[in-house]
Amino acid sequence: MRTYSGSQERIQQAKEVLAGGVASTLRGSMKPTPLYAESASGVIVRDVDGNEYIDYLLAYGPSILGHAHPELTERIHSAMQKGYTYGLQHDGEIQLARKLVSVLPCADKVALSGSGTEAVMLALRLSRAYTGKRKVIRFHGHYHGWSDSIFTSFPSPDMMQKATDSGNAATPPGTKGQSESSLSDVILLPWNDPDVLKATLEEQGHDIAAVISEPVLCNNGCIMPLPGYLEQMRELTAKHNVVMILDEVITGFRLGISGAHGRFGLKPDLVTVGKALGGGIAISGVAGRKEIMALIDREEVSHLGTLNGNTVSTAAALAIIDILSRDNGAVYTKMEELTASLVGSIRSLFTKHGLRGVVNQIGPVFNMMFIDRDEVNHFDEFQTRNAGLYAKFAELMLEEGVLVRPNGLWYLSAAHEQSHIDATVAAIDRVLAHLKVKEAAR
Repeated sequence: MRTYSGSQERIQQAKEVLAGGVASTLRGSMKPTPLYAESASGVIVRDVDGNEYIDYLLAYGPSILGHAHPELTERIHSAMQKGYTYGLQHDGEIQLARKLVSVLPCADKVALSGSGTEAVMLALRLSRAYTGKRKVIRFHGHYHGWSDSIFTSFPSPDMMQKATDSGNAATPPGTKGQSESSLSDVILLPWNDPDVLKATLEEQGHDIAAVISEPVLCNNGCIMPLPGYLEQMRELTAKHNVVMILDEVITGFRLGISGAHGRFGLKPDLVTVGKALGGGIAISGVAGRKEIMALIDREEVSHLGTLNGNTVSTAAALAIIDILSRDNGAVYTKMEELTASLVGSIRSLFTKHGLRGVVNQIGPVFNMMFIDRDEVNHFDEFQTRNAGLYAKFAELMLEEGVLVRPNGLWYLSAAHEQSHIDATVAAIDRVLAHLKVKEAAR
């Protein structure tokens, strides 16, 4: 039986001086307690109590190379020795911008920022300035950061806010304290419903500046777009002079060096990238058409940020792209093969233990859910899953030495090997056997 006394003591200490006890609200939901890490290398995380875990959380996505990757570490260290940030320009900005333009199919120019939230804020600002319109279509279950202008109620076991005073608002805010008018320009629609999207654009396209969407609904269910859906979104937005934004903060550099839009053969107007781009160092960006990005050139749209494009972040991103691009992206083949192996084993274990479940996968990311369905293709279907049972599963996996996110989203890294997959499958087998007994006793 593992003990977590060191983490439990620290979370109590943190609550005395750190609001919420954690630096990001998302992290406070872990059971039996939010863990405190002592160190990490490769795919192994060690907590302050000496417990070790095979990591599928991967810092909520960024650690695509695993932890403390030697080459990434060396290149970051080399950059730091020349200074962390100057408030001036440096060659790393040009090198990274050129690299991003070369690997992202939609990119004529890029703008660098520090977080996914900031990138989305800039993409929305560019869209409104370019079109002269104000409204934005976004979709149920998608997450585009926590700024007032886009953060809506987000039903997830590790991100469930307390009830708000939103009354009967069509677009409920994601948190108390949001400006009452912040979401007045947001139109919230069901995703993967082409008829609703078409009707809304035909009725209100004259006032809609942008449609923003995850290309794959990774945040809730890892749900794939239905065949032709994103292509129709591209056609409709072009027809109505609406900027199509694909939020690739998760999928960018995880589903391939060219992101999901490259993988799917799409040309959105703008994409946002982050997470895996920095490998654990804070960096994000917006990439897109020169006509839209020219608004920054002409200083019609302000793009600000003290730490934008600093030497550490650009060095990290250049290293990430270099490493992932080697041998024609062979690392992606390895990650996808291992992920497919793990997913196939999970599906077999569902059958073995007589438990109903679905695993949605694309590339080295997947969502595992307990649900009485054969497939999940829509957010409202995903909402019928047994979220409580999965949260218990995640807690029991900690006891087995496997770190997973409580909402069902798993990431694999370039550092995972077949031995990690085998150990994980054995752990899942034991946990599902335990859950089967518990469920039978209810």
